[in-house]
Amino acid sequence: MASLLYGQRLLMKSKSVAMVWSRIAVIVFIGAFSLGSVGAQTSSTFPAKPIKVIVPFPPGGGADTVIRLMTPSLTDLWRQSLVIENRPGASGAIGAELVAQSAPDGYTLLMGSTAAVTDKNVSQFAPVALVSASPYIVTMNPILNIRSITGLITYAKANPGKVRFGSSGAGSASHLAGELFASMAGIDLLHIPYKGTGQALTDLLAGHIDLMFAPAQTVMPQIDTGKLLALAQTGAKRSEALPTISTVSESGLPGYSAVGWFGLFAPAATPRATVQKLNQGVVTTLAQDKVKKAMLERGSDPAGGSAEDFANFLRVDQAKWTKLIKENRIAVQ
Repeated sequence: MASLLYGQRLLMKSKSVAMVWSRIAVIVFIGAFSLGSVGAQTSSTFPAKPIKVIVPFPPGGGADTVIRLMTPSLTDLWRQSLVIENRPGASGAIGAELVAQSAPDGYTLLMGSTAAVTDKNVSQFAPVALVSASPYIVTMNPILNIRSITGLITYAKANPGKVRFGSSGAGSASHLAGELFASMAGIDLLHIPYKGTGQALTDLLAGHIDLMFAPAQTVMPQIDTGKLLALAQTGAKRSEALPTISTVSESGLPGYSAVGWFGLFAPAATPRATVQKLNQGVVTTLAQDKVKKAMLERGSDPAGGSAEDFANFLRVDQAKWTKLIKENRIAVQ
């Protein structure tokens, strides 16, 4: 009889434990479903507040100009405002670091470039989209009366270290394009770094420097008015935006090619779904006729493509410049 009572109690206890675990399982399932729903809702409703875009250079430069051209269309598309914030310094490193340390939620982005995103810090970011990969313009102040690439090379060989070329900072695309030119031409140019393209342009117009490898959107207005001269463009082929300007390779330095790129980045841990949504917005904006027209008028070729395409582009581009820097012992930030 005692054994029978013990067995009944054991059976009742087992049923009670099973009921408890069953309730826990239901709670866990509901909790997991709720979390999944929240994640889906977060992805579907992004962006739900204004997005800040850090430009790591002063106003008036290439990166600043391009993102401001895109801002009205992105604002309409996302139904949220874009807040552009210029944080110049250290060839773009200060602004880049600020974004890298931001919350990885898609609400703080970097308008990056060759200088701001390097092989040393690229792992801190999630590439969102390539915005533009355009040739630079080899631009001179008319005071030296040099009007061709061959003329520039001849003068520089006769006057080593006398031709002063400005850039938006050590390690920037405008710096590295000039160093590549000097290396391939066998000449010595004097590099003068600035905090941004806008400041370098001011000194070029004033005659404090002689030469720039500059974003077209920065210097074309001055070239059109005759204040500056365009010797050539730096791409491997003529840009759609600059069909009448010959390439450096065509003009006396065969094989030379360099482009300056701009692209959007998010902090490294940003969810893939958020990155994809940001990418889709940029690609859609770059495909709009009014945006393409505005960029081309300023000498900037619209890019686009997936986030993965951008990551692949970065690997190839950085390998090229890393090789140049090491072989020529170029000082960068």
